[in-house]
This record gives sequence, structure tokens and C-alpha cells, in this order.
Amino acid sequence: MAEMSHIERVMAGLTNQKGDRLSTYPIACGVNRKLVNGGVSYQDWAHNAKLFAQAFIEGQKAFDFDFAIGLMDLSVMAGDLGAGVRFDKENTPFVDKYLINNTEDYEKFVVPDITKGRSAVILEGTKLFCDVLKTEVITAGFLEGPLLALSQSAGAERLFMDMFTNPSAVHKALATMTEYDVEMVKGFAKTGCAGLCWDYLWGNYSCLGDAEYDEFEGCKKYAGDLNALTAKEGMAVAIHNCADLPHLDTQITKFAPAIYSMAYYPLIPGSPSAAETIEKGYCDNCLVGGQIDPQLFIRGTVEKITQVTKDLCQEVKTALCKRGLGSRYIIASGCEVPPDVHTKLENIKAVVDTTKAYGKVDW
Repeated sequence: MAEMSHIERVMAGLTNQKGDRLSTYPIACGVNRKLVNGGVSYQDWAHNAKLFAQAFIEGQKAFDFDFAIGLMDLSVMAGDLGAGVRFDKENTPFVDKYLINNTEDYEKFVVPDITKGRSAVILEGTKLFCDVLKTEVITAGFLEGPLLALSQSAGAERLFMDMFTNPSAVHKALATMTEYDVEMVKGFAKTGCAGLCWDYLWGNYSCLGDAEYDEFEGCKKYAGDLNALTAKEGMAVAIHNCADLPHLDTQITKFAPAIYSMAYYPLIPGSPSAAETIEKGYCDNCLVGGQIDPQLFIRGTVEKITQVTKDLCQEVKTALCKRGLGSRYIIASGCEVPPDVHTKLENIKAVVDTTKAYGKVDW
């Protein structure tokens, strides 16, 4: 089969057609800042739309991905709501001062002005890299779901307790988070991105059962409405969930995203492998991506990550063939490639190059 363009290859996967090979996207986002101007700090990258965008552009030049997905980090919404966010020079920022100290605080959230703060940076930066890359690869914005944004603002431990002791207060805050997400969806729709990737992390059996997840984020409200709005605004729905035990029946079967990104934890019983995910039918109507251990990009050698990628390609190709599917899988990391200064860029390239060589199938 003749070599396809990046977009042709992904579209073959999305429509369950026979591609020239499996598509690939190590989720390399913040780490690409090392390619900008000899390397810029995480703090500068996360506050400057031009630097944010240039990192994705340079990453595409260096690694030849099939996608560009504009993940910044998971403290963007909480920070713009007023939570304290710690910015070390090089490490991923994190919330170090929560906004919830009592039940009444859940009612005090106010949707911020998305033309300011890091919300504005990520929207402007996404537009900038989409303007450059949208004719070359599938582009997507990245946004925290309402329950994730609230857990970042309140603290996960407190939030999970309050979900059972003060559910009405939590729902009031989730309604505000959803209003915030609505404004961001409309903002992303103006960037020209082809899709919007939602981080719905708490659809996770380690934390919530089906009933609890459905009540506080699932199909009845919040995520269901936001997915519908995403499609209405002309963007494909994608979902990222790097949890160990994801709610696949809800987040793939019921949410019906175009793309689903997931992780695999081999030491945790029940964590779904790539083959299991395919064999159980979750790839029948969805392009699924995963599941290389992100720590290999720091700790692994080129030889090790090459072998892991070859093994994953073979596992996926065998399972797809048994299921009678086309190129319905993306060779990717299970979560973001660590944006650490010690991450080995050669390991990112090794995943892409190995997929090019071993992701081909005699369809």
C-alpha cells in the first residue's frame, strides 16, 4: 500500500478502513519546550501562547507525529478559578492551595474571564499551532472535565468525601465548572482545531462506581452535555483517561468518542490491556490509543522502548486481525510523556520510527 499522509492515515483508523500502518502519537506536549529556542522553562512555556504553540510545531518537525494535541497541564482551570498553583521552573505545576475549606465554599465559584489567565494562553496557543499544523496532522485542544477541575480546586480526598456527605453542594460547584467548560468549548471552536480532547479522569473504578460516576459527571449531565456541545461546535470528541480501571462502557460505548486514549497498569488486576480492549469490542466504533509506560521515556533505553513498541504493535495487529478491524489503534503513551528535563527525546523518536517500521500490516 502506498504511504499515506498523516491525516489520511488517521481518517482510515477513524472510519475502520485499511491504513498503510498504525498511527502513532507519544503524548509529547510540555517536553517539546526543550526544542524551542534551545529550551525554555516550563513556567515560561505555560504562560506564553507563542511559546506554547511553537513547542507543538517544533515537536512535529522533530518527531513526525500523526496528531498534535494541545495539553498544557491539569491545574489550568483551578488556577484561573483562584487556587494557588506552584510553578517550579521546570516541573509540571500543581495546586498547593485549595479553594474549598468548608461546604459553603462550593457555592462561591464564579466562572472566570477566559480571555485572561492561562485559559487565554491555551486558547490562543492552540489557535497558533492549529493554524500551522491543521493541514498536516489531526489537531485537538485539551480540556479538563468538570469533575477533574473540581478535584483540582477542592482536593480529591475532600471532594470524594463531600460527594457522599454534601452532594447538593458538590453539584452546585459542578454546575459552575460546567459553565466554565462551556465557555472554553466555544473558545476552542474558534481555534480551528479538529477535535477537543476531554480529560475525564475520575471515570475510574478505583475511585467511583458506575452509579456515582454517572451522577457526578456521566451521561445524565455535565460530561454528556459537554460532549454534545463539542460536536455541535464542529469538533470531534476525544477522551483521555489514564486511570488504572477506566469506565470503558460509559466513556467509550455510551459517550461514543471518536478517539479514546488510555493507560495500562499490568500489576493491577483488571487493568485492560490493548488486546483485551480490542477483543471486548471497544475498538469496533472508536479509535483507541495507548499504552506505553510513560516512565520509559525517562528511564528506558532506546533499545528497551523500541522493543516495547514492537511488542505493542504486534499485540495490536494480532487483536485487530482477530476482530476483523482496520487500523483502529494508535500506538501512544498511556499518559503524557513526562515533561521532565531528563526525558530522552530520542525515546520519543524511537516510538514513532518503530511504529513506522513495525506498525505495517498486510491487510
